[in-house]
Amino acid sequence: MGAWVATGRATAAGRALHALGAAGLALACLVAGAWGALALWFQFPGGALARGVAVAAWGVPWAWALRASLTPGRRWRSLAVFAAGLVLLLGWWTTIQPRQDRAWADDVAQPLRARIEGGRLLLDNVRDFHWRTEDDYDIRWERREYDLAQVRSVDLILSYWMGPAIAHTLVSFGFADGRQLVFSLEIRKERGESFSALGGFFRRFEAVLVAADERDIVQVRTSVRGEDVYLYRLHGLDPDAMRALLRDYVALAQALQRTPVFYNSLTSNCTTIVYELMRRVVPTLPLDYRLLLSGYLAEYAADVGGLTPGVPYATLRARGRITLRAREAGDAADFSRRIRQGVPGIAEEHVP
Repeated sequence: MGAWVATGRATAAGRALHALGAAGLALACLVAGAWGALALWFQFPGGALARGVAVAAWGVPWAWALRASLTPGRRWRSLAVFAAGLVLLLGWWTTIQPRQDRAWADDVAQPLRARIEGGRLLLDNVRDFHWRTEDDYDIRWERREYDLAQVRSVDLILSYWMGPAIAHTLVSFGFADGRQLVFSLEIRKERGESFSALGGFFRRFEAVLVAADERDIVQVRTSVRGEDVYLYRLHGLDPDAMRALLRDYVALAQALQRTPVFYNSLTSNCTTIVYELMRRVVPTLPLDYRLLLSGYLAEYAADVGGLTPGVPYATLRARGRITLRAREAGDAADFSRRIRQGVPGIAEEHVP
């Protein structure tokens, strides 16, 4: 009797392991097949029809593999065909490389060229567009020079374009002469192309580092695209740390000039790059889910002591909302001063 019970238990355990293995195999086929379908949709050459045909063709071995993974007897030939197709797909995927020579949209057409000579920061292709609408603007790229000894502040700017959890991250450096220099890692769109968060997982876009006049890069978001923008003064960075952060942005610009890279919605985006740069200055910064849900980045910065101390986060957020002030400031010469009025941590007499 005991032997029968033990045998029964062993049989039940075997069935459970078999079911677990079948579920794992089915999940692997589902994930691999979905990845392949999306990769083909975003990267297969040609128009929507060609991409649709490629996805449909891929769907045949994918469907066979899914069916085989759920069949008790398993049709290993179907799984082998799918595996061979996946290997070919991965081989094709490795041939997709970032480029510098596409027909870029006007606002990302010029790559930032940056270098430091002694105590001077020299930048070519600083963007200073005058925006009227998304399609009506004056193009202006400038050469600018800054004295690194004159850096006085670093501000975090979050621009909300898709709900409360997702925001675009910008960093603005303030200098003693009143000028602001903003850095923004963005997708490098081609003419007529629009952003896709999903496409950002599939090598759809190259990355570009934009350095811009603050009036340009804030106003295009508040007044042209209708985004909601917030500004926070970063706390706890001494002038040496600010200069180190600027040097890291210069190094990033030089690296992108040498070797193009793809923008990735998860691992290499506007927020993760800021975190990586800040960790070089403050190595103890902890990882946090809010680095992925970038709309909550300011809350994370407040929790780690990076924003104005002694002020509740709700107050920082309410008084840091610059959307209306930016729209009202228009092209005023003191645009940067106007949008900072009332922002905690920025004394009125110190606003340029």
